[in-house]
Amino acid sequence: MLKQQLNFKLSQKLSPQQIQLMKLIQLPTQAFEQRIKQELEENPALEDGKESLDDEFDEDYGSNEYEDDDYGNDEKESEINVDDYLSDDEIPSYRLQANNYSADDEDREVPFASGTSFSQYLKSQLSTFRLTETEKEIADFLIGSVDESGYIRRSIQDIVDDLAFTQNVYTDEATVEKVLKHIQDLDPAGVGARSLQECLLIQLHRKEPRKDISLAIDLLEKSFDHFSKKHYAKLLAKHDISEDDLRDAIDIIEHLNPKPGGTFSGNTRMVEHVIPDFTIKIVDGELELSLNGRNAPEMHISNDYSNMLKGYKEAKEKTRAQKDAVMFIKQKLDSAKWFIEAIKQRQQTLMVTMSSIMNYQKEYFLTGDERNLRPMILKDIADEIGMDVSTVSRVANSKYVDTPYGTKLIKEFFSESMKNDQGEDVSTREIKKILEISIEEENKRKPLTDEKLAKLLLEKGYPIARRTVAKYREQLDIPVARMRKEI
Repeated sequence: MLKQQLNFKLSQKLSPQQIQLMKLIQLPTQAFEQRIKQELEENPALEDGKESLDDEFDEDYGSNEYEDDDYGNDEKESEINVDDYLSDDEIPSYRLQANNYSADDEDREVPFASGTSFSQYLKSQLSTFRLTETEKEIADFLIGSVDESGYIRRSIQDIVDDLAFTQNVYTDEATVEKVLKHIQDLDPAGVGARSLQECLLIQLHRKEPRKDISLAIDLLEKSFDHFSKKHYAKLLAKHDISEDDLRDAIDIIEHLNPKPGGTFSGNTRMVEHVIPDFTIKIVDGELELSLNGRNAPEMHISNDYSNMLKGYKEAKEKTRAQKDAVMFIKQKLDSAKWFIEAIKQRQQTLMVTMSSIMNYQKEYFLTGDERNLRPMILKDIADEIGMDVSTVSRVANSKYVDTPYGTKLIKEFFSESMKNDQGEDVSTREIKKILEISIEEENKRKPLTDEKLAKLLLEKGYPIARRTVAKYREQLDIPVARMRKEI
């Protein structure tokens, strides 16, 4: 049996324009430039650069309302309101541009590295060795097995098997070992090692023989486990040496490179550079915020498209082909108008959000001391500027700000809060900074355990548990007390 009934429900739907705007807000400066370039290529009604003074367009180009919903070929001539796309008055071009930012605005970039890849760098050095064709194939395979840290973390037997199955090269472990020694003779020193111990020893054997270097080699070869765990008393007794001798040997080892491949950034050709989206300066004791000029491009509607519409309006006879062309022009003009308006809204959203963050963390930006960072979550800023939390998140997660203290990712200014002994809310970043300073100032012969650090923070007015101290210490990438010990 069929029956009808009414159901009421609340639902929220975003228009395509709103979705596109959210995507634009999320883009950092460099990606935003690429998006503009793409739009310019796809929409001939949109142009960049300054507009001539005699351009004539309607003032309300920010409107997203269409005269008609149907863009099919069956649309009647009377439904195409050309006047909406033409101007009755001469309007200065500056009122129709997306912004009035200067093209000379300062754009800072963090320098980036480029050059040959790690694998190519290693292969280029093989020409200094006399190798057979088989040995060259093995050497190329070994270089391909070197990871981003410079290590080969596979057994020789596995490499022999892979050479047979994947390269059709049949060899034995002795031959692979021989070629591996050649790989380990390449620069940077330590490359091709199969363990940290081997990596450090390769570097030490390249140094000029001295007493302290010989002792360092002896420590790594015979007592690597005691050395890695910093059991200094056992090392002094086993090798019958003085504290000064041990200290000299440890100093040499600590200056070796445990990741010889690290300088090549994981075999990549280029490190992506960061373009700050905002700049904060201190002028006469006050904070001054500016948006990177690249986020404020000069864009306008194409003059040619305006002339096309004028010609259509003045034509006495309007053919079917002309009407189809006008419909195409209408769609492109609407898209161009919306894109210019979206750029305006993006600029406003970025500035409003960052201004709120800057004012919220004013004391930090004036001093640069992380202990002055206030507890701040996304909702705090969202409530202050009257926007959704997701919008603030899009701004914070992908944008950088150039400050007097370096270029910072905006999301780094957000942190949870904890209460001190006076019941005041303090930022967890403040506690981490105090923890970091306390560890820097500790006696390295007797470093503070997590329990002692918790008591020290309690004395300073921050009652937190030992496990919380351990969590913060790990987030700061600080080792446990035993590994911080020095002699």
